Amino acid sequence: MTTLTYGPITACQICGSNDLRSVLFLGYLPPVNTMQTIGTAHDKQEWFPAEILRCPECSLVQLGYAADPNVLFPPDYPYRSGTTRILRENFADLQREAKALLGLTNKDLIIDIGSNDGTLLKNFLDGGNRVLGVEPSLNAKLAEDMGVETKMTFFGSSVVEPILKSHGKAKVITAANVFAHIHGLDGIMKSIVALLEDDGVFISESHYLLDLLTTVQYDTIYHEHLRHYSVTSLRFLLERYGLTIFHAKRIPTHGGSIRVYASKSKRAVNASVAAMLKEEEEAGLQGDAWVKPFRDRVLHSKLALYELLTKIKSSGKRIYAISAPSRASTLVNYVGLDDGIIDCVLEIQGSKKIGKYMPGRHIPVLDEAKLYQDQPEYALLLSWHIGAELMPNLKKRGFKGDFIVPLPEPRIMKNASFI
Repeated sequence: MTTLTYGPITACQICGSNDLRSVLFLGYLPPVNTMQTIGTAHDKQEWFPAEILRCPECSLVQLGYAADPNVLFPPDYPYRSGTTRILRENFADLQREAKALLGLTNKDLIIDIGSNDGTLLKNFLDGGNRVLGVEPSLNAKLAEDMGVETKMTFFGSSVVEPILKSHGKAKVITAANVFAHIHGLDGIMKSIVALLEDDGVFISESHYLLDLLTTVQYDTIYHEHLRHYSVTSLRFLLERYGLTIFHAKRIPTHGGSIRVYASKSKRAVNASVAAMLKEEEEAGLQGDAWVKPFRDRVLHSKLALYELLTKIKSSGKRIYAISAPSRASTLVNYVGLDDGIIDCVLEIQGSKKIGKYMPGRHIPVLDEAKLYQDQPEYALLLSWHIGAELMPNLKKRGFKGDFIVPLPEPRIMKNASFI
């Protein structure tokens, strides 16, 4: 197995071109899930440069620095895919769609890369398929508790032979919200192809570059996300390894993602593929005309959020933030929010993040019950991309204040209406 090196990325992760051009630099950011316990003395913390680059050869937009995954994905990695309703519904939809498109049977093996707590694979297991997860964090034990067999390790060439011996080849390999995270694409792609049956299918779900640009999602730029895919760049990558995209669709997860099906054998290509490629061409993603307008919108969004918060704090009112997803770390650190602006960040009861400080900040993460006890005037939605789900729930539970939605344009919302 090739030893991976970490540090500045100077060659395109797909095509190897050295002609990488800067899109946006957000400064230096800490690992988004490295959180210090409240009350402990602040210790040194690693920060890495957060710049995204564009490759004009294959159109891939990618991070300019690769951090060690052992730092980014520790064994106690706090992210749980099963805690968000939209993700649970999305994974159930993936299973139904895959079964209908591929005619899966109870003999077929489904492998999920970065299977987390097993939420995705549980749908296939309940549908009668054989399943196997590959997950490096302790979430693998949660999956096992649900009956989802899981290998607790990083996915790569070292797992191929053991899986082939114990389970055989897979009809489907899925990678949902992890395919943009894995360093060493060449080895990953060769491992996927080696594990797939001759008529096997690789299904990936990733943040969608077009949605990132349209809705100014600079907060999705952090070191777990090495690549920001378009269908154009994904096609370039997959075809290099003998895989052909035959179906693609937009899905609502993570503020806008794409689900892409690619096969080893020839299949009829759905019209969805050409439609999405045309949309990307019309949006100019194959060129660089979009770069400066996007950079300007990020800056203006930051300044507008400061202006809005300045008015609120000048009037002596309180701001509590709601939820601490990974993307929240980028937002608070890039914008420069601290505990003088935001009193605290609130997570639902049972979250592993409660009792910690936000990465790189002195903002405490506390139990959501504090929102209803204290009734601050404003709640800043750091999971703004699921605001339509969050706001009614928070109102139903008794919150009486107004909401601040930071992106794409900062605004205040009251009873789900703009003001």
